[in-house]
Amino acid sequence: MKEKSQRQNGSGKTVEGAFSKGGPVAGPAELSGFAKGRVLKATERGSGARRKIDVFCHVAPKKLTEAFEKKHIQAVHFRTGRYGLLPYPAMEDMEARIRIMDRYEGYVQILSLSLPPVEDVANPKVAAELAAIANDAMAEIVYEYPDRFLAAVACLPMNDMSAAMKELDRAVFGLGFKGVQINSTIMDKPLDSLEFEPLFEKMNEVNLPILIHPRTALTGPRAFKEQGLPFVEKWSRNPFNWPIETTVAMGTLVYSGILARYPNLKIVTHHLGGVVPYQHKRILNQWDGGSTRHKPEFKPVWNYPLLPTDYYKMMYGDTALYGNTYGLMCGFDFFGADHVLFATDFPYDHEGGNYVLRETINSIEEMDISDEDRHKVYEANARRLFRLPG
Repeated sequence: MKEKSQRQNGSGKTVEGAFSKGGPVAGPAELSGFAKGRVLKATERGSGARRKIDVFCHVAPKKLTEAFEKKHIQAVHFRTGRYGLLPYPAMEDMEARIRIMDRYEGYVQILSLSLPPVEDVANPKVAAELAAIANDAMAEIVYEYPDRFLAAVACLPMNDMSAAMKELDRAVFGLGFKGVQINSTIMDKPLDSLEFEPLFEKMNEVNLPILIHPRTALTGPRAFKEQGLPFVEKWSRNPFNWPIETTVAMGTLVYSGILARYPNLKIVTHHLGGVVPYQHKRILNQWDGGSTRHKPEFKPVWNYPLLPTDYYKMMYGDTALYGNTYGLMCGFDFFGADHVLFATDFPYDHEGGNYVLRETINSIEEMDISDEDRHKVYEANARRLFRLPG
């Protein structure tokens, strides 16, 4: 791993269409509250030479955190700290963020919004306003630093599907966003709830990815509230809560038939697919055993052309395992070289983002894979999936 000793100043020749969906470039007119007259530029950091494109890293733009505060929404743990965590300056301070990014040669990002989901903290009307503020702010960041941030994925107000679909259209076709982010459950509802079907249908049509971020269930049998739990109960569950939520979300998309109905869907799972890669043989064993262990009336009914594990493998996993080379190899063997994407979960660590960058890059360098496959993980898969130029 090489570290940069100098910082690039963001200058470079103008590149038409560097932040678009493949058509006209979105301009300042499409952005509410967007500063006018910005010049879209890109330098070699974001195109040309090989890059490390972080597809799942988090941001909380100041305009959004200010909107939270004005509406008295207590959701700014990345600034004030929560559960004993330190604040994360790089979450909202782009200069601080870039100073960390500059330590790693060729490192660039695709932005996605940090938790909490807007639908968890606001009513439908306010959630729609917050989503628009978040998306405008991320678009502004990409316009201001196009050599550092290649694109963004949209925040949607999922407690109002009509508003969510309008914001999806505005973000993708107006702002040039390259996908959307949702959570493993939405207001504690599973992803196969009928109200969410239009989202999957639309994303199947536009051929851009859905990033699924794990979310802690607040009600039901998987509910998990960290505050106030006894020490043993908290820490025996805490490290595994989100991987389990991701795993259940993936299974929901498989067994509900969503992936069969919408075969063009591109689903990116955080933390390399939860426990699915490690336990995929158990998935097969349980499925095959279902035909012998159960009475005929209780056998699983499957009316789709592929086996369940084949649908799991249609999804993508990211490398946000915090430096676990053996875990990366397990996920790589399961998903395949074309379905693993570089990601770090930046800046969530005890060093403000530097730790996850360093450890993730080191662990990828230690993987027993070809240089061609390493290039796919770092860059080529992201360019193809997010339809990035270059």
